[in-house]
Amino acid sequence: MAEKSGGQVRRALGKGLESLLPASSRTTQGTVKAENVASGEAVQNDPSGEGVPFRKIPLALIDRNPYQTRKHVDEEALGELAKSIAQHGLMQPINVRPIADGRYQIVGGERRFLAAQQLGHDSIFAHVEAASDENALLSTIIENLQREDLNPMEQARGFGRLVTEFQYIHDEISRKTGKNRSTVTNYTRLLHLPEEVQVAVEDGRLSMGHAKVLLTLKDPEAMALVAFKVLTQELSVRKTEELVNLVQHGGQKKVEKPVAPVDPNVREAEEQLQRALGLKVTIEDHKGKGKVIIQYGDLDDFETLMNSFGKRE
Repeated sequence: MAEKSGGQVRRALGKGLESLLPASSRTTQGTVKAENVASGEAVQNDPSGEGVPFRKIPLALIDRNPYQTRKHVDEEALGELAKSIAQHGLMQPINVRPIADGRYQIVGGERRFLAAQQLGHDSIFAHVEAASDENALLSTIIENLQREDLNPMEQARGFGRLVTEFQYIHDEISRKTGKNRSTVTNYTRLLHLPEEVQVAVEDGRLSMGHAKVLLTLKDPEAMALVAFKVLTQELSVRKTEELVNLVQHGGQKKVEKPVAPVDPNVREAEEQLQRALGLKVTIEDHKGKGKVIIQYGDLDDFETLMNSFGKRE
């Protein structure tokens, strides 16, 4: 199904989407061709007979997917898609599910639907298949992950809805989406950020690295204050770590007893581990022997830590 160059994640994503969508909607090059939605021409089915005809449905009867995880649509990219549809026709019908009062809800292909609206079309070709709320949410997450166009907060909210609304554990989300379990956990933890910090991550003013460092602070107010300083001073992730460390020590350096100088290599190793785990890490080294101390503040932190060292059974 997927090209070898796509890697394991791409194959897993493709498999996940196919497990949700009907066989008739899995189009390969040359299998199904839908003419321009305004042309009124019939759809050409798979010559093998496996394909199922797509219906031409009025746009006025189609509702957008309330489970859509992508909240921000790139208007320039949407315009390019509309231009392509106007020139070449709709090359892949959308997927919808029937809902009440003879209406339909988009399961996959929302950008194609929006482009058809932008072109002023009255109808669009769509494959109709019953789908549960769970599969409607899963398919939108997987479709967007395959395009890699979700920002971190959109991914976090999508994963979060699978947890809160459908009681998925992180292992299940990993299997369904093809994402590593630790990745799912890290994104889900973003939902612990204060709302104003989430907005900054969503619009790209704060990176995922900044967010992971901020999450080592357990107080939402402290997170917000540090995030404000990071934004106004345009601090790097490393400078943010230094600021967070200062806040965690009450803004004061400990001077009660002399502190032995830390080997630069040990300090660098501490910083690398802290960036990778998003947790406070201390290395106590004595002539090549010692211990690594990883601090966690709650069960979410502990789960993140366990995920980082390999899948738990």
